[in-house]
Amino acid sequence: MIVVVNRFLLRKSFSGITLWPFIILKHSGLRKDLVFLNHERIHFRQQAELLVLPFYVWYMLEYVIRLLQYKDRYKAYKNISFEREAYTHEKDLDYLKKRSFWRFIYFLN
Repeated sequence: MIVVVNRFLLRKSFSGITLWPFIILKHSGLRKDLVFLNHERIHFRQQAELLVLPFYVWYMLEYVIRLLQYKDRYKAYKNISFEREAYTHEKDLDYLKKRSFWRFIYFLN
């Protein structure tokens, strides 16, 4: 389910976020951005595969590890396996139809 919230509820650098079972957008114009929505739907699938709560635990642990590795918040975020998969395939609007189970594992390196 896609929800548009007051733009002040999300950090300045975020246009949206997927928090099971919602894709939360900063403004309604993002409903038309198919690439952005595909990126968030990839996260939706990742969360479902990991039964939601373990996804968030893994995401935060990997973020901390990447932060220690890169010593830069943005680089840490961009190198989380879940984000790497989503950014790599966000322009492929058919990706979720052919995506294998737990595909994010291939982006751990």
